[in-house]
Amino acid sequence: MKRIDRSVILGVFSMLFLATAISCSDKLDTREGQLNTGDLDYTNTSDMIQPVIGAYYEFTTRGWEEPLLLGVRGDDVNAGGEGDQQPFSATDQFTYDKDYWMYNSLWNVHYNDIVNMNTAILQVESFKEFAEGDDVAKADQYISEISVLRAWFHLNLARTWEDVFIITSNQPASEVEAGPASKAEVMQWIVDQMEEAIPNLPDMRPNQRTDIPGGVTRYTALAIQALAYQELEDYQGVANATGQIINNGGFSLYNDFYQLFKKPGELSNESLLEMQYSDFGQESGGEVYHLYAPFGPSNWTPARENASSGWGFYEPSMKWIEFMIDRGEETRLETSVLFTDRGITALEENGVNVPGFIDNTTESGDVINDYARALFASGKHYLPSVQLTDGRNDYGAGKNNIVIRYAEILLMYAEAVTHGASATAISADEAVNMVRSRARLSSLSGVTTQDVIDEKFAELAMEWGNRYYDLIRLDLYDELSYDGRTFSAANEYLPYPQAQVDALPLNATSVDRNTVMNEILNQLN
Repeated sequence: MKRIDRSVILGVFSMLFLATAISCSDKLDTREGQLNTGDLDYTNTSDMIQPVIGAYYEFTTRGWEEPLLLGVRGDDVNAGGEGDQQPFSATDQFTYDKDYWMYNSLWNVHYNDIVNMNTAILQVESFKEFAEGDDVAKADQYISEISVLRAWFHLNLARTWEDVFIITSNQPASEVEAGPASKAEVMQWIVDQMEEAIPNLPDMRPNQRTDIPGGVTRYTALAIQALAYQELEDYQGVANATGQIINNGGFSLYNDFYQLFKKPGELSNESLLEMQYSDFGQESGGEVYHLYAPFGPSNWTPARENASSGWGFYEPSMKWIEFMIDRGEETRLETSVLFTDRGITALEENGVNVPGFIDNTTESGDVINDYARALFASGKHYLPSVQLTDGRNDYGAGKNNIVIRYAEILLMYAEAVTHGASATAISADEAVNMVRSRARLSSLSGVTTQDVIDEKFAELAMEWGNRYYDLIRLDLYDELSYDGRTFSAANEYLPYPQAQVDALPLNATSVDRNTVMNEILNQLN
């Protein structure tokens, strides 16, 4: 779980941006230093990038539980065993425990980072007061960048809990006192925020930025705007936003689906938003890592000695694997799943004709041994042991995490057109077939909404809960009632964490302002 520091909430989490920020691996280095408000000289506008680097640090430092909880309820993913996280497994079965620590952590960490983003925006605004010439536009760009990251947190919260707080200050008492906004209101706020941000952002791919490699651009903002439009079921809005990304002409699908999710595919022309991690090619010393162990198999024989195994908390579902085999998939199936012998046997016992290319050894030579928690592990969260830096042994050490990629944009666009939106770029057929072509599948013609949803299922499985959000948006509850599960509309959103119900006006008509402020700070601590 991500550690939360109250001094960060009330103060500043800024990272020094030095000439050495671009490492030998061309990754953004957010390790260097931490400043408090008193350390900043706002008259020195050359330091204005510091709070922006701090915002990116907040964005990338996710608790291990966050992506697991966001993704586990789809029919593409199963929780691996019960073990010491039984409520996590129960969540996968749509039985929710409002006292479960993961629920409260996701809420707290996301809102903590939103408050820190707001602090960073205030800092940039303080620099802007002393800015002249090009620095004025640069300040507007930085504020817009941070606003895009802040919108992503609000998107996750509303998708998870439906009605949530919109927080735009670093002293959120009055906003909390006003009560939560509806999911539709949050999504419209995101749409409007992105509309304000887009003109101020660089007109390029994230990997074309040299000041902040992989940083937010106007196309990142358009992608998040499209996601909000999609939640609103405003499909013309989706087509308009995604069409602008497609018409840019600079984005493309990375040619190797397997390597896309590994070090060679980092910051590719497919990436619109990506969390960056690295040990900067050094055998020891500082690093910026995400803890990928929960995604990994708990027993393996790595091709490179001493590479650590994972925990086995997150596995591709049998339903998804059988779906992929039925479709004749190979490229995406081999990439997305780490197979065990036990898992292969279970498929055969289910009557599946397992293709010959499936075995328990990855393309990179790592052998996935049987382990108790799960039959399979996620290949999209796997880094081959041979790609680890010498001397580094953590599972997935230094691997980036793609949040939004061009394949998703193409499929969102295609779905919008099949829902009746006017095409603003290519045809729906072209968009779907670009994705299928990389997967070495034949082209389709006259694609339907169901065709696109199936393609999304195949392409985006195990990624940030995308499949689950599609199914509840389209009321495809039967898909979620699988392997003994029963899903209904009552299961769409998690219950508010009990700690938040006790502290915040989630179900209250009025609340004392001072009590709200004290309680929200206590919860964020």
